[in-house]
Amino acid sequence: MDSGLILLIFLAFLFAWGLNRVRRALRLGTIAYAGIMIVFVLVVLAMWGQTFR
Repeated sequence: MDSGLILLIFLAFLFAWGLNRVRRALRLGTIAYAGIMIVFVLVVLAMWGQTFR
């Protein structure tokens, strides 16, 4: 595995943990949480894909 991909996976878990804490504080619903995670995954994949150019 590429070391950059491992770092992105770690950052995704860290982001999910932090977002879960923020979600509880702001009382976001499940749909909002899922939407934010989908956007985050797409952005991370786009950044990872840039390394192949």
